[in-house]
This record gives sequence, C-alpha cells and structure tokens, in this order.
Amino acid sequence: MTADEAMLRKFTKELNAGTVSLVLLAILDASDEALYGYQIAKSMQGAWQEGVPVKQGTLYPVLRSMEENGLLESRVEPSVSGPPRKYYSITVRGREVLGDWKAAWTRTRDFVDATLEGRLG
Repeated sequence: MTADEAMLRKFTKELNAGTVSLVLLAILDASDEALYGYQIAKSMQGAWQEGVPVKQGTLYPVLRSMEENGLLESRVEPSVSGPPRKYYSITVRGREVLGDWKAAWTRTRDFVDATLEGRLG
C-alpha cells in the first residue's frame, strides 16, 4: 500500500466513524418494522454500495451504545434458522436525536461543499 493509499484509507475510516450512527438511525427510522443486525448491515452496504463497507464488527458496538443512550430499543426473538435474533427499533428519543443529527449533517455538508467548490469566504 502506498502512502497516498494509506492516507486515503485513514481519512475514509475517520469520515465513516460518525456517519455510521447517522445512517443507522435513518435506516431504522425509515423501516416499518424492527430489524436485526445483519439486516441493518445489508441495508447500509446497499446504500453505500462501493463507497463505505460497514463491517458487522463495527455495527454491533454502535447498536449497543445507541441502545444504552435510549436511541434504540431491542427485543430478542427465536429464529427458525439459527440462534435467537436481537431486533432493533428507533425510540421517540432516537427520532428527536436523528432530527438534530440530520440538521448538523446538512450544515457540515453545505460547509464542506462550499469550501470544495471555492464558494467560502
């Protein structure tokens, strides 16, 4: 791996760190039903396609943290094809936080776009 590739990889990892939580909440908010981790990971990978691979090892700690903070709730249900599954859904507080995060994302995106396009200052 070249130095430029390593820097791009590091930049992408840092950029994705905050985006995963936002996208995760948005996916659960848009869903008509509770989703288990693998379904969420597949939705995220589908949304990002070639852009940002979301590893399940990254996803589960984020899910746990969001549940601990009252943004998500979960329930465990038996599965016909393996171990029980933990299903997650967004809470009222999670929807409120998602609204705040969307606004912050929009401000950040607009600032970055303006800067990259030379429209700042």
